[in-house]
Amino acid sequence: MDRFDSMAAFVAVADARGFAQAARRLDISTSSVTRLVSQLETHLGVRLLNRTTRAVSLTDAGARFLERARRILGDLEEAERSAEDERGEPVGRLVVSAPLMFGRLHVAPLLSAYMQRYPRVSAELLLNDRFANLTEEGIDVAVRIGTLPDSGDVVRKVGATRRVLVAAPGYLDMNGEPTTPDDLERHRIIAFSALAPGRTWRFQRGDQHLEVDVKPSFTTNNGDAAITHALTGGGVTLALSYQVADHIKEGALKTVLGAFEPAPYPIQLVYPSSRLLSLKVRAFVDLAVNTKRWWY
Repeated sequence: MDRFDSMAAFVAVADARGFAQAARRLDISTSSVTRLVSQLETHLGVRLLNRTTRAVSLTDAGARFLERARRILGDLEEAERSAEDERGEPVGRLVVSAPLMFGRLHVAPLLSAYMQRYPRVSAELLLNDRFANLTEEGIDVAVRIGTLPDSGDVVRKVGATRRVLVAAPGYLDMNGEPTTPDDLERHRIIAFSALAPGRTWRFQRGDQHLEVDVKPSFTTNNGDAAITHALTGGGVTLALSYQVADHIKEGALKTVLGAFEPAPYPIQLVYPSSRLLSLKVRAFVDLAVNTKRWWY
């Protein structure tokens, strides 16, 4: 039995509260995780986990052992990173999380350039629009847009993007261009629910904050779908400026109510503060800062 592998499996199960979830995090089979934890319990002569068909929880002994196992694995990881730094070349597996559209447009090319520069690193890019728990899901660094809750993670701002209102020029020619947020009442509204949940859109002019209730004619949880519908003349939609920058440049979309835009949303790199910054993560952060201009 490899004690480090068994401890890593136990910690993953404790964090994920399940064997299947831990297996996905470790990229091994569920049966392997079950075997490793059982071997550890046999070696220690004590049950670490209570198992039912629906849940996994720590025993009292498991809770005590978890704290020490984390410390042992942390010491091992620090020792490995020290050796990695001496080699002077990033190695290992790098897991990056990013919003769906921003990740596809901007983070995927950055990660490709990173891997060409550091071929000894294998990478995984997770694209979704939710804020994943970095530690529980084994994420090394996340790209996040917007105001973040206080999580204790390290946050480094690397850009900003504006929330803009856009429509196709042909649509505006036929329906008129809104000059105040209240004018939206007379327009067809395309709602991207991930950006503006609910039916209230918020605007700002100087110190004045405005709210307008909208009645969407088309609602979607996908930014691409909302923008595509706007491109066909389907109405007015909210988007982040990086999502529509090329369409605006080409004249396929036009911004409206620019004087009422709220403050830009920050674009940030986030990584867990509980870990020392490994060479592979530091190299990714440095590459993003030195080569990308994520200000929109």
